[in-house]
Amino acid sequence: MSRQLRYGARRRTVGVLVGVAAIAFASVGGPALPVAGASSHREAPLVAADPAVDNTDVYAFVSPDKPDTVTIVANWFGLQEPNGGPNFYPWATDANYDINIDNDGNGKPNLSYRVNFTTDDRRGGTTFLYNNGPVTGLDDENLLFRQNYTVSVSQGADDWRPIAHGRVAPSYTGQASMPDYDALREQATTSLPGGGTAYVGAAEDPFFLDLRVFDLLYGGDLSEVGTDTLAASNVNTVVLQVPKSDLALRNDATRNPVIGVWSDTERKTLQLTPGAATSVGEFVQVSRLGNPLVNEVVVPVALKDAFNSLSPSKDATIPEVVRRVTDPELPKLIEALYKVPAPAGPRNDLVEIFLTGIAKKAPTLDGSAPPIQADLNSQILNADVQASTFQPSEMLRLNMSVPVTAKPNRLGVVGGDLQGFPNGRRLSDDVVDIALQAMVGAAQAGKPVEALAAGDKVDANDTSFSGSFPYVALPSPGKTTGGKAVGQTSSTADTTNTSVAMPQSGDDDTSAVLLVAAGVGVGVLVAGGGLLLIRRRSRRAPSPSSNG
Repeated sequence: MSRQLRYGARRRTVGVLVGVAAIAFASVGGPALPVAGASSHREAPLVAADPAVDNTDVYAFVSPDKPDTVTIVANWFGLQEPNGGPNFYPWATDANYDINIDNDGNGKPNLSYRVNFTTDDRRGGTTFLYNNGPVTGLDDENLLFRQNYTVSVSQGADDWRPIAHGRVAPSYTGQASMPDYDALREQATTSLPGGGTAYVGAAEDPFFLDLRVFDLLYGGDLSEVGTDTLAASNVNTVVLQVPKSDLALRNDATRNPVIGVWSDTERKTLQLTPGAATSVGEFVQVSRLGNPLVNEVVVPVALKDAFNSLSPSKDATIPEVVRRVTDPELPKLIEALYKVPAPAGPRNDLVEIFLTGIAKKAPTLDGSAPPIQADLNSQILNADVQASTFQPSEMLRLNMSVPVTAKPNRLGVVGGDLQGFPNGRRLSDDVVDIALQAMVGAAQAGKPVEALAAGDKVDANDTSFSGSFPYVALPSPGKTTGGKAVGQTSSTADTTNTSVAMPQSGDDDTSAVLLVAAGVGVGVLVAGGGLLLIRRRSRRAPSPSSNG
């Protein structure tokens, strides 16, 4: 007997609460709201059961070391732990992983990049191991589970054209198994036509915030904040670096510098039979991510799957959406609990921040003048955009003409740094504190609300980002090893003559034979799907560097 798990069954237009980038707050003197995970980590019932296709975060910023390009980071499959074997965290081979660009403001993609995957599984029926020895390269015979990727491009007409192929950097299974992950990452990086670059593999999750809110909102004691919930967690990531001209309307980034960015995942229906799952039917959209924290916190459980199936062009066509954006519940809750006055409605400042982008002539849905009188990041600012076709929609907007900030401020626009969130999103932007300030009216007042200045006291990622592509940090070895990513170079572990000999078909002894060269002084533990070589050795931390 078979059964089918049908995605998209709730693909109806519903009153989802988009545009309010509401957040899980944990702040001294400030609010805390319960959420499940992080920005969009397993936030909806269907995708929670299928984390391989779950969009978690999207970042878009002008590349600090290559300012004629934009870097887009899209993450999936959050909450990874290197000890989570034997299956670890493969990309789905029957899914479309998309990054979309809207440069004319109609809520529909003008340009999309799609990443698809194939698997080369060499484990057969002889082992549970992911790798049977230290992996020093993507072609290393010790790497038993391998994946390849193809990057395709569409000009908004479902006209997909492959433009690049590469090898995926594998799930990080530990320092003994992968002593130089930086080398693996370099091998998983490929060039795109026209001067672009792509990396596909694992990374330490760049999102940082305190989300320990399920214990009765910290038991009423908000002095216990400051712990990065996602410290030492990893994600699957796609990082694209693309010339600005490729992303801009009519390829003219001078006349048309503003773009909107979001990611989504499409999946076929899964037909389940004992011991197998077969993909059948058409692809449907099952996950979506633009601004952080929208579906995670704002959308009620009954509507989360529907939100994940919607195109941004649908967002502002639903009266319930408009009402919940212009008259949001969250600021009233903050006022009731923490005596921080809620700004008066209608909240056209939130419409401007999250649905239209910030511009003096941005539409406000009720015909009034936009309250934030500045020109920053709405596609309406593009010289070749027609106002008649502009559609308010939830997405991450970036003005590519704003110069790279020499000294980035973690509070972005709220902190006077116009290159930061909500003008795009850099890896170092503290989006929880920024969105909190936006919700309580900092944009209206033109300055931060002092009562909530402390935020959640998680002001930076636990691991430094790189100053060059792909900018994301190397994968973390996990909380059980101290939670700090190591500088994974070949000098940190002696891998000479250390392997696991796999039994051949027909062998009487079907257990793995551990071969350890004499004099190496290595204890061998077969666990979870990787070979853990336990020894005393120094672990070199990565050198601090500027972030994206």
